[in-house]
Amino acid sequence: MPSAPATASPRAPADGGFDESGRIARALKKGGVLAILGFFGFGVLLAFTPCVFPMIPIVASIVLGRSQALSRPRAAVLCGVYVLAMALAYAAAGVAAGLSGTMLSAALQNPWVLGGFAALFVVLSLSMFGFYELQLPSALQSRLSDVSSHQHGGSILGVATMGMLSALIVGPCVAAPLAGALLYIAQTGDARLGGLALFAMGLGTGVPLIVFALSAHHVLPKSGPWMEAVKKFFGVLLLGVAIWVVSPVIAPLAAMLAWAALLIFSAIFLHALDPLPAHAHGWQRFWKGVGVVALLVGAALLIGALAGSRDPLQPLAILRSAGAKQPAEQRFQRIASLPELEQRLAGARRPVLLDFYADWCVSCKEMERFTFTDAQVQARFGKLLLLQADVTANSENDKALLARFNLFGPPGIVFFDKTGREIDGLRVVGYQPAEQFVAVLDRALGY
Repeated sequence: MPSAPATASPRAPADGGFDESGRIARALKKGGVLAILGFFGFGVLLAFTPCVFPMIPIVASIVLGRSQALSRPRAAVLCGVYVLAMALAYAAAGVAAGLSGTMLSAALQNPWVLGGFAALFVVLSLSMFGFYELQLPSALQSRLSDVSSHQHGGSILGVATMGMLSALIVGPCVAAPLAGALLYIAQTGDARLGGLALFAMGLGTGVPLIVFALSAHHVLPKSGPWMEAVKKFFGVLLLGVAIWVVSPVIAPLAAMLAWAALLIFSAIFLHALDPLPAHAHGWQRFWKGVGVVALLVGAALLIGALAGSRDPLQPLAILRSAGAKQPAEQRFQRIASLPELEQRLAGARRPVLLDFYADWCVSCKEMERFTFTDAQVQARFGKLLLLQADVTANSENDKALLARFNLFGPPGIVFFDKTGREIDGLRVVGYQPAEQFVAVLDRALGY
């Protein structure tokens, strides 16, 4: 690994440093079983992040299946298989990354892989809409009849496959618990404990999914015509997940147009443009209201995209009066290699912020959209030298930069003082809201 001159920051300490991921790595080294239980808790919390939460409709669509009602034990088995497969894949990929020191997420989060996943979800959604019937060949169905009495309700093999695929999809962003486990595995070579921790985290991530699927099955009435509406609802959700999965690697315009099309077509099927009958009951009026809202949001996205906006959360912001002058936004300067970083640090006369970014990293885009644009953050950015390493391509230079700071992937932010040395205990790994990030910036600036 390349060595750094005295002007660059020292390599992170052997125990992982004092940042959040380093503290988690030390806790795993000292905590044993208690640390594994802690990782289970981390997993439960991670289930509600944007990288994991969209998997809920996938689980529900698989467990609820087609038109046949599932028994509660059968639904529990399907949920358990899904979560076990997801946890095993998550642990295996994490152990491989920790032992090899490479960023597996870069290989998995590329346009071809994400496009394949998105296409799979589109295929599943079209099946929900009744365009065709997805089922195993009759010969295999007869062999598996003792396991699954109705393929329509979901198969063990299909659920396990979706669990493994989900593990690959929900890992585009390296959150602090995952980074800590990878750091522990890389430093100690203890793949057993590190793998168990990641497996526990995978199980914790699956708990809310199981609760949702089993609760939905328990409270829903028996099979009937209403199931057709449920199928179409989950079909729309699967299309939404397909757009979300592929959004990091497609043009923002294409993503906005896709969301607009999904909302507008869904609104039409909800009869947003059709007059209500004179004696319409409450649910008809409710769903027409939902359709009208979807139509308005879809139209706003379409108009904003055609007007030049690329922010799906504020599609019409570009139409605001030009008279309201916005303050100049502080920009990052890109670096491409360790020598370039060392040169910038040597010439720095103020504290330095180094941001690791990738196009496929959802949390990186969240930081850019919600945290970096905050007025208080921007005010402090003006007192820092802002550097950014784009590791999307995962080139040799990218790997060297990540390895230099014991990082396994973005998002990750490292701070340096005026002399070019890294400030201990001030790394940010994963998404951080603006109010917390402001406190970190104040520490970097010596406030």
